[in-house]
Amino acid sequence: MKIDFPPVNENPADSDLHFLEDRITEYNVAITGITDGRILSFFIRDECAEIIAGLYGWTWGTACEIRDLWVREGFRKQGYGTALMAAAELEAISRGCVQIVLDTHSFQAPQFYQRLGFEIIGSHRDYPRGHFKHYLRKSLKK
Repeated sequence: MKIDFPPVNENPADSDLHFLEDRITEYNVAITGITDGRILSFFIRDECAEIIAGLYGWTWGTACEIRDLWVREGFRKQGYGTALMAAAELEAISRGCVQIVLDTHSFQAPQFYQRLGFEIIGSHRDYPRGHFKHYLRKSLKK
């Protein structure tokens, strides 16, 4: 069987990405039987409703995964990131989670997460070239 591939798409539609995510979620739920997955997000906005800091992830099966944490330049080192992580941790605990997992690059924020009680549980060298990608975990107390 010959499969004809379209050209690479470097700007896929959000609806196409959501389609893939939804199919993966459907598969994961069908295989595990765990149906408690929920999005977790917080956005802090300025007086013009522009995002100055945000956190996005989800909870599923007693685990919380943080995918994105960002604070606008000029607002960093003022406690926004710490406050967002604390809010995520409280929400994760309220949802019955026993751990939070995330990843970060060596040039991003591994020390920040370690100060919050995360431990590096694995790393990839040269991702990207000359740097590391770290995988971190924090156990939660109920």
